[in-house]
Order: sequence, then structure tokens, then C-alpha cells
Amino acid sequence: MARKRIVAIGGSDAGISAALRARELDPDSEVTVVVADAYPNFSICGIPYYVSGEVGHWSDLAHRTLADLKATGMQVRTDTLATGIDVASKRLAVRDADGRTEELPYDALIIGTGAVSVRPPIEGLTGPGALGPQDGVHLLHSMGDTFEVMQSIAERRPRSAVVIGAGYIGLEMAEALTTRGLRVTQIEALPEVLPTVDPELGALVHAELTSHGVEVMTGTQVTEIARSHSGETPHVRAAGPDGTTFTQTADLVLVVVGVHPDTKLVTTAGAKLGAKGAIDVDEHMRTSLPDVYAAGDCAVTHHRLLGKTWLPLGTTAHKQGRIAGENALGGYRWFAGSLGTQVVKVFDLVAARTGLRDHEARAAARDWAPATTGSRPDDHKAYYPGATPISIRVTGDTSSGLLLGAQLVGRLGAEISKRVDTYATALFHGMPVDGLNELDLSYTPPLGSPWDAVQVAAQAWMSEHQLDVQRRMLRTP
Repeated sequence: MARKRIVAIGGSDAGISAALRARELDPDSEVTVVVADAYPNFSICGIPYYVSGEVGHWSDLAHRTLADLKATGMQVRTDTLATGIDVASKRLAVRDADGRTEELPYDALIIGTGAVSVRPPIEGLTGPGALGPQDGVHLLHSMGDTFEVMQSIAERRPRSAVVIGAGYIGLEMAEALTTRGLRVTQIEALPEVLPTVDPELGALVHAELTSHGVEVMTGTQVTEIARSHSGETPHVRAAGPDGTTFTQTADLVLVVVGVHPDTKLVTTAGAKLGAKGAIDVDEHMRTSLPDVYAAGDCAVTHHRLLGKTWLPLGTTAHKQGRIAGENALGGYRWFAGSLGTQVVKVFDLVAARTGLRDHEARAAARDWAPATTGSRPDDHKAYYPGATPISIRVTGDTSSGLLLGAQLVGRLGAEISKRVDTYATALFHGMPVDGLNELDLSYTPPLGSPWDAVQVAAQAWMSEHQLDVQRRMLRTP
């Protein structure tokens, strides 16, 4: 039997996970990974911690070295751009750094092209003469972007920075630049920072930023980025929530307002697109093109509560890539689905979420009657020194009692990430809110309580909505 030829495009989480899985299952398979830059298997999520100086050298961000990858038997073609897919003849056109072109035959092709930074329609950021790294204005999503930021820091020796966007990366970069000693202003167009959680919790993150010296401007729309009169430092023009315009000068400007799926290659080949313009795939990561799979940030996400959506997360990319690699060999494994479980550290605070918020559940076109209850249980027994409250918001369906989602904000030592994982596990298995109270969770006074904080929050939801659940269930024939 001829060796199966697997080609994966993309050297980040999805592409590498797919290649590793294929080699693991079939050491005789011929696996080639096409990487557009020179940095395969680097942790994009770790970039803020390299910028802050907490990660000492950029090479430490590599999950595996190039030598490690090649030692598995796969071929890794760095600085090689995939330029076209001939679906009929099963060939991938590529071009290397010297301009040489080649066609790689494949039996199965895996697309892991990821996502690219959104470039918002801000005057001075788009069109001819747009400002860029040479002006101290940066987007941030790749290792190449990272090196440009670090070069700006080394050459410009900035004392101030404006971070446009207050999502996960924006918040982490505000902390990173503050840690480096810069005076940071953070600008967010929406009413509160970290808009993936409810405003009540976003306000806690806002206060944490402010307490560490970050100037936070919410409800503020940036309209222009321009060079100063001296030409040395950029300035940002924006309009506040009351419409008042102002100009903020900074030595460094970072624009981190999100990403969108990179699908140009497969669109040209005729692949069907889905939510948010991502590549449409089924649960087996198959695209609409024969023997072509897709995984990671370029592909749609199967959400366990919402169905098909787009939710770019590293954890999802690893899982989807592994499944694509297995199925490219002829397997029939499916992606069990995402719940959008996320966590972020902002200075000494941690914010996390999983599942759906109230308005998301209402918009899901399901037979749900969602309601959300907030509570503030301590992270461990109050009599043991150092107890701190965790702000928790639990969302459940008052028709059935089903758990729909949870959000948490607490101090760094309060095990927020592990507690959100408890909610995520309960969601994965379709548990009711009250079912959390039946979980056998660990307890010792320095670390928790006989009823853990996740259970106390569930009890608060039940106290508020139990009668609604019972009444609705009694009315159900």
C-alpha cells in the first residue's frame, strides 16, 4: 500500500497538531507542513509575556523546536507560502522565500491558516500612506509583529503607549507595557473593558487596570492616528462617550481590536464559508472540498449550546487539528464541541467565562428562559487568613434548571481558572444548576469550603429561580 501523503498548511496550533497526530497514528505516512514564516509551533498566547520581559527570550515561546518537529519524521517547510489549491489534481502550489515555486501532491490537505488582525477603518491606519511599525504604530498577532514591537521599544525607548482595544490581548498588553515601565492609556469603543463578560464584572477589571496606573477610556471611538508635527511620535484622535473629541500623544500605539479568519486560499479554491466568514466544516473537520480538512481559527466552531459559530481559541485549535490529522488518514473522529471557555489574567485579577451569558442564551433561538444570578462567595474559609471574594454570575434556564453558563472574577490566587473548569465540565455533560451541589469537590480550609464557591453560586441561582423552575416543569405535559 502506498504511503499516504498528508499536507498541512499553517505552523501554529491546528496545523502542527494535525501533523503530529498523523505521524503518531501512522509513522509510515508522508507528512509535510507548509509554514509561511520561520516560527512553527510558537505560542502566540505567550507574546504579551515576552513583551513584558517575564519570558526571557522569544525562542522560549516555542512549544517544540524545529528540530523536535523534524525528529517526528514530518517535513517542515518554513518561509514557504501556499499560493493555490488544485482540487481536481490534488496539488498544492507553494512559493519559497527565494521565489521558487513548486506543486506538492497530497492525498489529504489540512488547512490551518489561522486568523489575521483586524485593521479597523481608522484614518491613518488604512489606505496609501498608512502608518505602521516605522511610525511606532503596530498590530499584534504573529511573531513577526512581535519582533517589530520589540524593535520599536528598543529603538524608540517609549515612555508612553496607547492600546486600542480592551479584549483579551489588549488587556494583557496593557499589563505587559505597564510592567515594562510605560505609561499606558487603554481605549475601548464599547461601554466597558473585557466585553466578553457582563459589565458588572468588566468594571472590576477596569478598576484593576486603574489601580495599576493604566488610564482607561471606555465608550471612546478612535477616529484617526497621525504623525505629530515633529514626525517622531504618533498621536491618536478620538471621541468620548459624550462626543467630545480629544488628542492623545504616545510614543507607541498598539491596535488590538480582534481578528478575522484567514480564508483567501480556500475561497479561491471554491470552499464553502460559514459563520463570520470562516471555513465551513462538519464535526469531522471536512470542508466542502474533497479530501480537504480545516481546523483552528480559520474554521467554524461547533459550539455545544449554539451549534455552528466562530470562536477562535487556542484550545479549540489544538483539538480540531488533532481530529483533522486523524481523519486525514481515514479516521472518523468527531469534534465534541466548544463551550467558549476562556480566562485572562490582568495584573492581580483573573476573569473567566464558559458557556453563555444571559443575552447570548436569549438570542440562541432555543426554548430557554434564561436568567442570571450574581453572588460573591469567598475563595476559602473566612477564618483562614487571606480569604477573598469571587464575583460569580451563573446563567441557567428557568424552564428546565439547565446550567447555561458562568462568569467569574477574583484575585490571582483564588483558583479562578480551575473553578471555571468545573462549570465547563458541568456544561459539557448537560448538568442542571442544582447538579453542581452533588459534585464531590475537594475541601481544606486554606483552599476552599465544604460547599465550594462554584456550589455556593449555584445555590444562589437556585434560591432565586427554583420556584420558577418548579412551576414551569409542573406546567410541562
